[in-house]
Amino acid sequence: MSVFLSAGAACSDITPRQSVFLFGYPHTERMSTGVHDPLLCSALYLGDHDGGLLFISLDVIYVDKALVLGTRQQIHRQTGIREDSILIAATHTHSGPVTVDCLCTADDAVVPDADTGYRHFLVDSMIRTAVKAISSAKPAVAGLVFADSRGIGSNRHDPAREINHQVPVLLIRDRKKQKNIACLLVVNIHPTVLHQDSRLISADFPGMARAEMQRTLGAECAVVYYTGPCGNTSPRHMTRSNTFAEARRLGTLLAESVIGAVKKSDFTGQLNLATRQTFIDLPPRPMMATDEAKSRLSHRQKRLQDLINAAADSREIRTAECDLYGAEETLTLSRAAAEEKLDAVVRTCLPAEIQVFTIGDWNFIGWPGEIFVEYALSVQQKHANAFVISLANGELQGYIVTAAEAERGGYEASNALFDHRSGLILVRETLALLNKI
Repeated sequence: MSVFLSAGAACSDITPRQSVFLFGYPHTERMSTGVHDPLLCSALYLGDHDGGLLFISLDVIYVDKALVLGTRQQIHRQTGIREDSILIAATHTHSGPVTVDCLCTADDAVVPDADTGYRHFLVDSMIRTAVKAISSAKPAVAGLVFADSRGIGSNRHDPAREINHQVPVLLIRDRKKQKNIACLLVVNIHPTVLHQDSRLISADFPGMARAEMQRTLGAECAVVYYTGPCGNTSPRHMTRSNTFAEARRLGTLLAESVIGAVKKSDFTGQLNLATRQTFIDLPPRPMMATDEAKSRLSHRQKRLQDLINAAADSREIRTAECDLYGAEETLTLSRAAAEEKLDAVVRTCLPAEIQVFTIGDWNFIGWPGEIFVEYALSVQQKHANAFVISLANGELQGYIVTAAEAERGGYEASNALFDHRSGLILVRETLALLNKI
């Protein structure tokens, strides 16, 4: 049913108020020494006669199922919006606090447990931001366009491989005043310009892009940034350095592409809104024996040292370094399996949620976990206007890789909790939902 659109948006600052451990890189004691740019909770509400849709984006590394469930329940109680009409996802910055206890880092002595106080603060912030977004709803129009992420990221193992550079952009305007209310976008690139030597809290290049976009769209325009499937994509082969200046350069490139795209928007105030949701089980990855994991770790250590001794290209060294981290995490997972500790962690991630938000002819899809981009492209081959938001409504304690990457056994495959077949299941069940729509 096509209805007249109403919309409201809001943002709140979720930057930790004290020094925190910056989570995302192993074996590095990264206690923050300050704040470079704020971490935000950004919300967009699109309303209709049936209650509408609520998008929430958080500048944190992960959100888990328990946190999402509790937040949805409280937002529903305070606003009446249905729980299945709320999508919550992390942007995946590696320069923010620990929000989930990951099994693969259990043997990393420097990584602390997630701060329960910060998690409570996060939930309170989401509720407050959601209430403000919903209560501010007014008649609106929407423009649906595409930007481009070329020059910002590539496949991090081989820049010649496939990547999805298409950036769907949803711009919402006040129907009467023609002022921008919100801009939602999905970018399929890991936000990892900043590395372990950075000690400042930051949203990385997405935060820089947001700030640049608001210079044109307006300071009151909420930028709801989502990270799409990026398990095997990053800025690694595009960066000139791992600095804030470089994060700003790439963020500006993205912002310019978005601004150029929205200038060509055609707006409409009549759009059908709908939501669908399903829950699925995923197969855990069979873990190798502990002795085999130790042997792989020794091989990765030697490989990295050989590249360092040969003064190899820094990007090749970085890949080998990440592969070493993955081998360490494989050993941790192998030990957990041997000690029968793995199943309990798997159960915290399942059933995995697939969520579809339909806005006119477009579908925004929420998938949990860090997914390889090929799986989202498989969905788009069947439904061109279907866009996956990853790290949504839960996490999978690692990556969902392709069969080829599972065979290669690199970093992402080494710390995966779930088998590569999980990606095919996500695609199959998502297509079934889309075909019903």
